[in-house]
Amino acid sequence: MHILRKTLVIIAKTVASVVLIAFMAIFATSVSPVYTYDDPSPFAGPDIFNPYRNLDTVYCWKRANFHTHTRVEGIFNECEYWPGEVYDAYEEFGYDIVTFSNHNELTVHPFDPALQVNVYEHGYNLFKYHKLVFGSGKVNRFDHLLPLFAFQKQFQMDILGKDSDFIQFNHPLRTNGTSKEQMEKLCGYEIMELDSGKSTENEYWDWALSAGHYSFGLANDDLHYPDRSSRIAVRCNFLCTPSASYEDIRKTLMDGCYYSMRVPDYGKGDWNAKYAGNTSLPSIKDIGLDGSSIYMSLSENADSIKVTGQNHAVLKHVTDTCGIEYAMKAEDNYARITAYFPDGEVIYTNPFARYDASADSDPFNGPSHSISWILTVLYNLLVLLLFMGTAALLVKTIRK
Repeated sequence: MHILRKTLVIIAKTVASVVLIAFMAIFATSVSPVYTYDDPSPFAGPDIFNPYRNLDTVYCWKRANFHTHTRVEGIFNECEYWPGEVYDAYEEFGYDIVTFSNHNELTVHPFDPALQVNVYEHGYNLFKYHKLVFGSGKVNRFDHLLPLFAFQKQFQMDILGKDSDFIQFNHPLRTNGTSKEQMEKLCGYEIMELDSGKSTENEYWDWALSAGHYSFGLANDDLHYPDRSSRIAVRCNFLCTPSASYEDIRKTLMDGCYYSMRVPDYGKGDWNAKYAGNTSLPSIKDIGLDGSSIYMSLSENADSIKVTGQNHAVLKHVTDTCGIEYAMKAEDNYARITAYFPDGEVIYTNPFARYDASADSDPFNGPSHSISWILTVLYNLLVLLLFMGTAALLVKTIRK
C-alpha cells in the first residue's frame, strides 16, 4: 500500500508539473503590445480600383498553388512526399506554378533555382492562426502559443510584415477564435486565403473588406496528402503573369490580376477521371471595369453568378449565363464576383473597390491601430505576475 501511495503521488506531481510548465510556456509567449483600433472605415472615393487593369491575354492564365507542404529534413513532417514528388504531382494536373510553404521552414526548389520562392507558413500556436510569409530570407519563430486577443494576432502581423514582401492570412474559417469583430480590426496582410472550409461564401473576407481592409484573394489546397484525390487540385489560382519567377509572381500577386477557383474532386478517387476533368476547367475570358461598370465573361455558362458587396450583401444575381455586368452605385463601397458552375466549380474574383486615385494608387489602407502604452504595461505586468506565480507553484509542487 505504501508503494502504491508513493507511486500515485509521483504520478500526480508529474502531471501537475507538466500542466504548470505548459501554462508557463503560454504566459511566456503571451507578451504583446496592446493596441487601440480606429473605427471601421469602409472604402470611399470618386474612383473605382480595378485589380484587372493590367490584364494581358498573352499571359493568361497560369495555374498556381501557393500553400503546399512537403517532406522536410528532420522528424517533424506533415507530408510524406519530397518537394520534387509533390511538384511532379501538380504538374500532371497542368499547374504552372507551385511554391512550397512548410511550417516555419524555407524550402529549396527541387530542381530550378530560377523558380525559388522564399515562403513559409508561420505559426505553431494551438489556435492554428497561420500566415504565409513571402519574400523573407529567414524564418521568424516568435509565436503566441494561445493567441486569444486581436492585439496578439496584430502584433504577429506587424513583426512579420517588417521582414517580408507580403503576407497571406491563412484559412480563417479553420482558425479558432476568428470572429467578425477580430476580422474588422486585423490588418497588415495583403492576401486573404479563400474557400478555407466547406463554405464558398467567404463571409470572413467581407467582414474585413466592409471594415476597409483591402486584400486580394487566393484559394489553395493547403496540401498535405498528394496521394489522396480529395486533397490535391481541389483549389487553385489563375495568374496573368509572364513567368513562374518570383519577381513576376510577386508583381502579379500585388497587382491583383488573378482569380481563384474551387475545383471538384472529379471521379472521387478515379485518377483518370480527375486528370481528364482538370483539362477542361471553366475560365474567365475577360474581366474589367468600364466607367463605373464591372464586367466578366466566362468560357462557358455558369449556373449562377453573383456580385457581393458591403456587409456581404448580394448586389446582383443572374442565372444560366456566361457573363455579368454591374454598374457600381455611389453607395457601393466594393464589389466582387463569384460564379457557380454545374459540376461544382466556383470562380472567385478580386474585389473592385472605391478609392481616391488622386491621393492613392490603390485602396490598401495603412495601419488602423496604435499602441496603448498604459494598457500594454498593465497587460504585460499581469502576464509576468502569472508567469512568476505559476513558476512558484511549480517549485512548490516539485519540492513537496
